[in-house]
Amino acid sequence: MSTAVVLPALGESVTEGTVTRWLKQVGDTVQADEGLLEISTDKVDTEIPSPVSGVIEEILVAEDETVEVGALLARIGDGSGAASGGDAPAAEAPAADEAPAQEAQSTAAPAENEVEASQASDQAQAPTPAASGDATDVVLPELGESVTEGTVTRWLKQVGDDVAVDEALLEISTDKVDTEIPSPVAGTLQEILADEDETVEVGAVLARIGSGAPAAAAPAAEGPAAEAPAPAAEAPAPAAEAPAAAAEAPAPAAEAPAAAQQAPAAEAAAPAPAAPAAEAPASADSDSLYVTPLVRRLASQQGIDLSTVTGTGVGGRIRKEDVLKAAESKSQAPAAAAAAPAPAPLEVSPLRGTTQKMSRLRKVVAERAVASMQQTAQLTTFVEVDVTKLAAFRNAKKDEFNQKTGAKLSFLPFFTLAAAEALQAFPIINSTVDGDSIVYPASENISIAVDTERGLLTPVVRDAGTKNIAQLAQEIADLAARTRDNKLKPDELAGGTFTVTNTGSRGALFDTPLVFLPQSAILGTGVVFKRPGVVTVDGVDAIAVRSYVYLAISYDHRTIDGADAARFLGAIKTRLESAEFTANLGI
Repeated sequence: MSTAVVLPALGESVTEGTVTRWLKQVGDTVQADEGLLEISTDKVDTEIPSPVSGVIEEILVAEDETVEVGALLARIGDGSGAASGGDAPAAEAPAADEAPAQEAQSTAAPAENEVEASQASDQAQAPTPAASGDATDVVLPELGESVTEGTVTRWLKQVGDDVAVDEALLEISTDKVDTEIPSPVAGTLQEILADEDETVEVGAVLARIGSGAPAAAAPAAEGPAAEAPAPAAEAPAPAAEAPAAAAEAPAPAAEAPAAAQQAPAAEAAAPAPAAPAAEAPASADSDSLYVTPLVRRLASQQGIDLSTVTGTGVGGRIRKEDVLKAAESKSQAPAAAAAAPAPAPLEVSPLRGTTQKMSRLRKVVAERAVASMQQTAQLTTFVEVDVTKLAAFRNAKKDEFNQKTGAKLSFLPFFTLAAAEALQAFPIINSTVDGDSIVYPASENISIAVDTERGLLTPVVRDAGTKNIAQLAQEIADLAARTRDNKLKPDELAGGTFTVTNTGSRGALFDTPLVFLPQSAILGTGVVFKRPGVVTVDGVDAIAVRSYVYLAISYDHRTIDGADAARFLGAIKTRLESAEFTANLGI
């Protein structure tokens, strides 16, 4: 049995890596933790070790190829797979030099053998049906240090469906997070090995993806080829053209052997030998325009046509920074051209009048909310903050900030920094209750509430008290984007000591946020709005247009008194109203 080698998580914001050099080759014997290959990312160059001892049977990613975290890199087994895999090219080489009839027969033989193997496997009811020689296993990747298994909640693709690289295949649910598992390669979904509601361990094979039809469809293709072998032998020209077509389109290299094997059968079934060759360039064109789901969703949200964006990533791949830059250029268009039409009427939801089962995430949130209200004594304190100076400071710095960091300068990083500083001065707000003891953490790990289609999630900004505005803005934006795109690791949702929820992002003035155990407090930030306010100029009161925000802190009254909450909010109010953040910008 072979073991899959996948690209592990290489950092909180690293989503992909480029293979710079393979240290081992197919057939080499490796020891556990011995270096297999070198990977380069935007932040670090590192070696990927072997998870087990054995023989490298297959290498699935070429040098200079960029792959996503969790992608399948290689397979390691007892050597049997490498032997069979290594014999195939050697057998094909002399066939290319022999007569055309012999070439056609040699290419047809592997297809027939695979069909017979598939039939024999089905008759024996083996737990792992045979797959074609170019099939790639889709395995359950690591989803966090403490996560060992996951439950298949829904298959997004079915057997026979075509999938692209990084296109979502299925949804997996764990104790900590629900996420999508992407396809490591482009091809056709040939087998599904884990049913919905089935629980599987990390590293288990979930499905197989190949370049041909599913194994169940192979016998149907065999019939015409077996009935008419002569025409296949009499027409070697299209078979000879297949390698040429493959050479002209190096991107789908993994599909070349399957195309060569299927050429004789296709000629016997129908007189259209040029069709397979014509499909290869189209596949290459579609792959060259591929972007990750995160970038595609971001482009949709920003209203950006990806065909107009020039990618700056490896191989010309479009990155999220490219989409953000295009969105910024679009927003700077003349106001007359950006005139918005009248708002469309609200659409009637298809959920109206239906009954739906709660999702796993909604059940967890519901249970935790009820437990929090039953086990704690919660109340909320409000304060009004004049952020006129802060608004002016932000407007003066936001363009420079965006150019130097690539992140937008919103009010949230300022609120988060002020809260982290206040937590250091008033640690009772950052504390947790353990029996009859109060635990004061040594760091300020601030959970940021993120609204997603699946529900509310709270990824954690760790050691927020040690970071500047630029670091906070970039990390909050990264966490929010990966949360909405199911790219978070479970560990990134754990360990928070205090929460900030920006209810003002949807226009709310304020609310009374709910504290979730084991935390003792949560800060709600309302929308920043303008209204007339009283100011004192040269000792004289006057009315002026000012910018305000309401801050609300909900807290556990078992350990936090109202005076503690008021002092905490007062410290944040003073910090924000002074707007002295020049030294904290980080640019």
